[in-house]
Amino acid sequence: MIVIPISVIVSILAVRWIYFKVLFIAKDKWLVDKPNLRKLQETPVPVLGGIAVFFGVTCGLLASYTVGSIFGVEFKVELFAILAAMVVMIYVGCLDDIYFLSPHIRLVIEMFAIIGLICISGGCIDTFHGLWKVENFSWWLAVPLTVFGGVGIINAINMIDGVNGLSSSMCMLSCVFYGVVFIKSGDMANATLAFSMAASLLPFMVHNIFGLRSRMFIGDAGTMAMGILLTWFTICLLRSNSPIPYYDAADNVNMIAFALAVLCVPVFDTLRVMLGRIVKKKNPILPDKTHLHHVFVNVGVSHFITTVTEIFIMVVVVVAWILSVEFGASLEWQFYIVTLFSLLLVWGTYALLRYHADHHTETLHKLVDFSVSTHLGRTDWWKRLSARLDAPEDKISNREKKFRAEVLESIAEMEPIDPNDLKEQDRKKILNFVKGRAEVMVHDIIRNSGADPLRVYPIIFEEEQKGNLKVITRGYLGGEKIVAMKKSESM
Repeated sequence: MIVIPISVIVSILAVRWIYFKVLFIAKDKWLVDKPNLRKLQETPVPVLGGIAVFFGVTCGLLASYTVGSIFGVEFKVELFAILAAMVVMIYVGCLDDIYFLSPHIRLVIEMFAIIGLICISGGCIDTFHGLWKVENFSWWLAVPLTVFGGVGIINAINMIDGVNGLSSSMCMLSCVFYGVVFIKSGDMANATLAFSMAASLLPFMVHNIFGLRSRMFIGDAGTMAMGILLTWFTICLLRSNSPIPYYDAADNVNMIAFALAVLCVPVFDTLRVMLGRIVKKKNPILPDKTHLHHVFVNVGVSHFITTVTEIFIMVVVVVAWILSVEFGASLEWQFYIVTLFSLLLVWGTYALLRYHADHHTETLHKLVDFSVSTHLGRTDWWKRLSARLDAPEDKISNREKKFRAEVLESIAEMEPIDPNDLKEQDRKKILNFVKGRAEVMVHDIIRNSGADPLRVYPIIFEEEQKGNLKVITRGYLGGEKIVAMKKSESM
């Protein structure tokens, strides 16, 4: 068991060492994710976090294999196939982050990467292990099924990468779940890989959530690498020659249900989004703002609480699966229970919040008022914690100063405003604060938008007259209490 702790420690230290180097390269070369109508950030953010994470994974594996060879540890699985596939995803993701590849090109490359993974490893999802009494089936069916499932997982992970810490924390916890199963089965190679990825994501996630100067997005390079890694873990669990011993009929454990539970949030959220696009006769692979995290943000919930809530949903579904096993549910019922809980918690949560947001119900008013307290970044203790975890002052170099100047220039280009016109600056702050939300409490605008409190009510009145804002509810003396954008962005 010394191998996994070594891989965890080295992975964390490696990412900690290289993180700021990658960050400053991204800032110096202006490799950033720019805000647009679909994205939730308001300023450009560096986007090469996946490079730092992959460096940690490879360093952790190298160290663990070295130590393992000294202590005579035998790794049963050759990891060349998945590492090669991850390298392909890193390259493609970086190109997409920098040059914006066509979704169709990405789709083709993902398919070929998964086919290569199947051919090199010799494994694919070619059995249901007794679910619906289906055992092994032909590779003519297994290979397309594996490619379809793998492409779905990769894009599902990519699509949930919308708020700070969501995709990284989701994948980190998924790797921990998979790693535990691999340890129980004696598959030390995959267990080491799983915990190396989880450890590499930890320092990245800290800066992604708490960082100001040090914040960096994981980018498509990171999400695609994480996606194909989770695809590999799923294949290793579900292939007919899997080393996992839980397929004995006497144990009555459905690992298909387990894999679905671990991936429930990205998979079921993506299924809902794509089905909705198909029903509306839209391209199912083009991005929009109809994901579960978008509706949380739309009702005012902070990024951090959105991430925590979706992680909680995942844990609840996994616990439901565990309980179904403990109480002796059949293979079929384990699958049905996971599916039911996933539909209720993922689809049901979205539908419930979307209904209240569209109809501006009294429940929404209370939720929006409560959501103000979920923005922990405004509290003193969070600011102190962020200052401690953020980039230290000695990390602020000339490149950082150059980056700050370019951010200000980029913002000015998007919405040019006379720097001497303080009222117009406050108008922009107020509209940006309200934009993208179903409705906003006026007292929240006064406290947290950054606009001069004395200008808030006059500007709201002017924007209402222009038709940009609408008043949802008024206070006792007729003053604006809750407002929203008149022409809200489609979700």
